[in-house]
Amino acid sequence: MWDFEHGEVGGDFEISYTLPSACARSLSDGTADIGLIPAAAYAAILGLLVLPEVAIASRRAVRSILLVSKVPLEQVRSVALDTSSMTSVALTKILLEKWLGGKRIYAAMAPEIDRMLAAHDAGLLIGDPALKIDRRQYYTLDLAEEWIRHTGKPFVFAFWAVRRDALREASPALDLPAVFQNSRDHGLEAASLHQISREWAQRLGIAEVDVRSYLTQNIHYQLDAGCLEGLRLFYRYAADIGALPSEPELQFVESTKAIAG
Repeated sequence: MWDFEHGEVGGDFEISYTLPSACARSLSDGTADIGLIPAAAYAAILGLLVLPEVAIASRRAVRSILLVSKVPLEQVRSVALDTSSMTSVALTKILLEKWLGGKRIYAAMAPEIDRMLAAHDAGLLIGDPALKIDRRQYYTLDLAEEWIRHTGKPFVFAFWAVRRDALREASPALDLPAVFQNSRDHGLEAASLHQISREWAQRLGIAEVDVRSYLTQNIHYQLDAGCLEGLRLFYRYAADIGALPSEPELQFVESTKAIAG
């Protein structure tokens, strides 16, 4: 979001902030034109195109998507789910049902680990609650790390998507892929990362060095060939176990630069 928040292109877009799952609902009902959506949402919303090369992915442990349990993981029979990301919910079901054997009971709950574990064997935590958890107190599973261990592929949690109808109404001169790729690249510059880490350390109550290591080591921001392979495999597995309605075909926005070239 660097360029959108620091004046480069912010005036060209009306920006709102919410949970990834709510971004997907806004695209689905047409109240938003572009959104950073959970990868799983793409399978359930018709008429979307993916903005190429930009993602929220991981090629190692991600730290912010955790299954937290009060019993050894192979003994987990019921799971409380933070449903703010449909992708993490689907990934939890894939890992438990495909590689840890058998169906579980799932229930949606707010991401409060004490309440989750009072009612269930384990809880799925996403984002800030996962980053703040003291993993020494529980059995934990980093979902990205476990996916990579079993598949050898990166995991894609989210990407930018645009409604096809909205794209038809946009100016032909607007190169959306370039806008979002440039914003990503500017946000990854050293000075930008320093500013982001300082601001979010104060907001979250996490050490600045931990925020920076999360942003630079745990998150991968390119929707590259390896990530696309992992994404397609996720769709296949999720459809196989019924966590997604179908295995979608990825369709992308074309860059006007690429067309001109």
